[in-house]
Amino acid sequence: MSQGGETTKSEELKVNSEKYKFGEFDRIQRYKQISEKLKKALNTEGWDGRWYKRAFMDDANVLGSLQNEECRIDGISQSWATISNAGDNDKKYISMESLENHLVDKENGLIKLLDPPFEKSKLEPGYIKSYIPGTRENGGQYTHGAIWAIIAEAMLGFGDKAVELFRMINPIEHSKTREAAQKYKVEPYVVVADIYSHENLAGRGGWSWYTGSSSWMLIAGIQYILGLKIEKGILKINPCISSSWKEYSITYKYGDSIYNIKVENTNNKNMGIDKFISDGQEIKDKQIKLIDDGKTHSILIIM
Repeated sequence: MSQGGETTKSEELKVNSEKYKFGEFDRIQRYKQISEKLKKALNTEGWDGRWYKRAFMDDANVLGSLQNEECRIDGISQSWATISNAGDNDKKYISMESLENHLVDKENGLIKLLDPPFEKSKLEPGYIKSYIPGTRENGGQYTHGAIWAIIAEAMLGFGDKAVELFRMINPIEHSKTREAAQKYKVEPYVVVADIYSHENLAGRGGWSWYTGSSSWMLIAGIQYILGLKIEKGILKINPCISSSWKEYSITYKYGDSIYNIKVENTNNKNMGIDKFISDGQEIKDKQIKLIDDGKTHSILIIM
């Protein structure tokens, strides 16, 4: 206790020693203060009116600003303002709308990393400028970034948009017709690192079998759209889906046990669950502790 009888921040942290088991309370406090400063800077100096800037360079030039001839907008800044929860609430919605307007190319089925690509300006962002405009990080779809945009849409509750964008970048969607397959030119059953966006190369996939992107795509689909999350043996279901979906099911194997999960969406919702029923019993906490008992369990989620 402090001399005035008030609990200090450090003492409050010590009370929750299970959460902060390494005991570095001062470091936690310092990092929280730094985090708040960064958050404030992001939403003031980093805000460009309709979206977040991408970077401040050593020569004082800015990337990802409306003032730029090239790289006026970059998707990573918009997505991560939401994913990190650092963006101001109103700015998150505005910036994601800008991402949709400037970076989503529905005709070619891709989400660009930035636009316009680097080509003739004096800006020197590094190695990505050596790529042909619209290729890989230089204005193409860099699939990590595309999936982060989908996750951000889901976190904001835009289930229709999240599902539409997920379907749009799904490799199989690029090979549904002979014409599409001839444009895409890579395997329709694996995730690519990038899709070109520029002129006659638009829609062509590159660097397939890319595990980093495939891992993120799995996370986006399972955790953020279907809403299945397992944390410390606790199962939660928090979907963010298309309002047109009436139901879906998941079979989850936990050790020798099977959990058959059915989600019903009769009210045409994007998110939010009304009831969580496990083995016929409604669970008020809307989550359960997984049990490896070798049995088959049923979970019914009513949205």
